[in-house]
Amino acid sequence: MESSGIVIYLIIAIASAVVYLLRRNLNYWKRLGIPHEEPTILMGNMTGLRTHRCMGEILATYYRKFKGCGPFAGIYNGQRPGVVLLDKQLIKNVLIKDFTQFTDRGLYYNEKADPLTGHLFFVDGDKWRSLRNKLSPTFTSGKMKYMYPTVLKVADRFMTVLAEKVEKDAILNVRDILARYTVDVIGSVAFGIECNSLRNSQDSFLLLGRKSIETQRHNALIMILIDSFPRLAKILGMRILPQDVHEFFMNTIKETVAYREQHNIQRSDFLHILIELKNSVDGKTGLEGMELEELAAQVFVFFLAGFETSSSTMAYALYELALNQQLQERLREEINEVYESTPELTYDVIMNMTYLDQVISETLRKYPILPFLNRQALKDYVVPGNPKFVIPKGTPIFIPIMGIQHDPEYYPNPEEFDPERFTADMVKQRDPIEWMPFGDGPRNCIGARFAKMQTRLGLASALRRFRFSVCPKTPLTLAFQAKPLVLTPIHEIYLKVEEI
Repeated sequence: MESSGIVIYLIIAIASAVVYLLRRNLNYWKRLGIPHEEPTILMGNMTGLRTHRCMGEILATYYRKFKGCGPFAGIYNGQRPGVVLLDKQLIKNVLIKDFTQFTDRGLYYNEKADPLTGHLFFVDGDKWRSLRNKLSPTFTSGKMKYMYPTVLKVADRFMTVLAEKVEKDAILNVRDILARYTVDVIGSVAFGIECNSLRNSQDSFLLLGRKSIETQRHNALIMILIDSFPRLAKILGMRILPQDVHEFFMNTIKETVAYREQHNIQRSDFLHILIELKNSVDGKTGLEGMELEELAAQVFVFFLAGFETSSSTMAYALYELALNQQLQERLREEINEVYESTPELTYDVIMNMTYLDQVISETLRKYPILPFLNRQALKDYVVPGNPKFVIPKGTPIFIPIMGIQHDPEYYPNPEEFDPERFTADMVKQRDPIEWMPFGDGPRNCIGARFAKMQTRLGLASALRRFRFSVCPKTPLTLAFQAKPLVLTPIHEIYLKVEEI
């Protein structure tokens, strides 16, 4: 009895100590007098994350609640204290002016156990700098012009398939067909592979690409523990990508690289540039001897970012244009004028459609595909002019893009879809920090030019030949999935599509 009693007391003592330490950790911002919400012991301020609330909406709500209370508010991502930036000048400091103190995103990745997570978007430090410097030439205007004929070829095939589908049934899931278009584009440009997902709804690139974004390896509780204790998670070899996603993309990339090297195939695409970097021996690239797993990670993220962001942007744009027929007609008039006056729809022509740019910009304003940005402090940072507000070294930083772009102070009636917000005069008057769908500063989206190219071409091609309108299956409002980091609708977007 005595020994059992000692065990019970020991268990109680250990449990009490754990609870004390957890509660003490969650008093961090309170002790410093920084505005914040009262956290819960397990989820911190992320209650509902990955179950019924997405991260972008949580941070937008936080932004609305605490804006004006200081340059930032404290927040708890599980047990881990972080900050939500509220002040535009502080955001500029973090992203641009004092970027050298905030170069890292601080997102979880594990190059050894989960090699496809070791890509440009996740990695930090010197590895990020080397990758960014060497991959940037892939996304110049010159490279986009070279890739453009490939994208144009897929866009033509997209129109053929769309016409066939409309002939059979005018009610279409536009997000699905647009995802097939972008998968075929990225498959060709990144892998040199004809995916043909436009005609094959069970294409592995399409299904597993979407799964990698919408499905996580672990449940919400385990993911919040990984977020709370990333160093421990890395030591334990925790992985975040589903196994079938890992196996498919890793095997596909390995086989493609082996085939190209064996047959000395030369292509001016993303994969070829990476193979050259991997095989470089001159000691100048900083990436000599790049492991195949590292190469695969870069191709993987280019594929994910290229297919999901652009297809969702086009789907949101067509949804809004279906609800606003007068805007759709105005855009179609611009597209028709360009097609009639230009014998060949070149890269420069498609990139200079003024109203098309306004529509896409307003779409990204209302539906920022990446609804927040991450950064991490490399050392203690005292907010200029606010000595009470200090961002400690290693603290996760959240920039609430969705909150800012839905702020009525910057965009009156923010839920209204109004491309006039992005006329040349309006853009000149606006602080760039108020519109950041591609981020800002040295760590902005490296593939923004490519995304704009395939999005513009896809929308221009579709609107020239087809009219989009609402139908009984069209959702009245859009709600978003809780698990993905990117803004992903819960319900598919069905529209009535008629050939003109």
